[in-house]
Amino acid sequence: MKEQVIFFTIIMGFLISVLLSPIFIPFLRRLKFGQSIREEGPKSHQKKSGTPTMGGVMILFSIIITTLVMMGKYSDQIPMTTFLLIFVTFGFGLLGFLDDFIKVVLKRNLGLTSRQKLLGQIIISVIFYLIYKHTGLSTEIKLPFGDYSIDLGWSYVFFIIFWLVGFSNAVNLTDGLDGLVSGTAAIAFGAFAVLAWNQNNFEIAVFSVAVVGAVLGFLVFNAHPAKVFMGDTGSLALGGAIAGIAILTKLEILLIIIGGVFVIETLSVILQVASFKTTGKRIFRMSPLHHHYELVGWSEWRVVVTFWSVGLIFAILGIYIEVWL
Repeated sequence: MKEQVIFFTIIMGFLISVLLSPIFIPFLRRLKFGQSIREEGPKSHQKKSGTPTMGGVMILFSIIITTLVMMGKYSDQIPMTTFLLIFVTFGFGLLGFLDDFIKVVLKRNLGLTSRQKLLGQIIISVIFYLIYKHTGLSTEIKLPFGDYSIDLGWSYVFFIIFWLVGFSNAVNLTDGLDGLVSGTAAIAFGAFAVLAWNQNNFEIAVFSVAVVGAVLGFLVFNAHPAKVFMGDTGSLALGGAIAGIAILTKLEILLIIIGGVFVIETLSVILQVASFKTTGKRIFRMSPLHHHYELVGWSEWRVVVTFWSVGLIFAILGIYIEVWL
């Protein structure tokens, strides 16, 4: 029974995204919700200007509908863990939607200010923590390579804020090439689906495969050359969702490995900024890291496939560490 639910969940998530896209993409075009390309980015990206963005709405719709329908068939009421994941995904997605809306409709290319975005992320994270704490869930952090854990107690709220804000921004930074985040997210969420299943966390496994199905369906239209971009609506939502899953499965630290591509992309930006401010020199030709490889001469598709492959290696490593070590 549970295996069937998992199978039909990923199929349903995929089909909703695939069937919704041919309707939603022309709608975005008619509304002139096209991506504005920053002039300081790679010159090859200028031809992408005008490609419909805010496609993350389709991903959000697919994830939420699929999760609610499949959990409704399995259970009489929605478990609190499922509610928390839907809340954090929708919350960060809504914040991303506001950012995208300001960019494409109000024609402010940078969207929300960094302070506005950070404040919104913190508010969502604190609400997540309050619901989490009220439910009586653990404030311990499990350490990899053994049965060791650390109870952070009241300070766990700061960890949750850091993790949700950090990974939502990390996935957002990674979203710079056609299909890059869609593929790496499918791999990372697939890994957490396996780990949640291994823990008998069926509700979280269902949510995870709902995300896998949704992003794979989106990838059909987001692969190079992309017909639609997910925008901050999708990338912030996916980042918040994967951090939320890591918290609820008590695999917070393992997310650093499974989400290794997102971590490396973020570190490349931090190192680039730190190096330029302290020495006046850049480490990479451009950050995040995927742009560096573009400027080295790699094709966009080669960069994306390479990053997918690295993400798959990280995902397998994370599963191996948790299940077999």
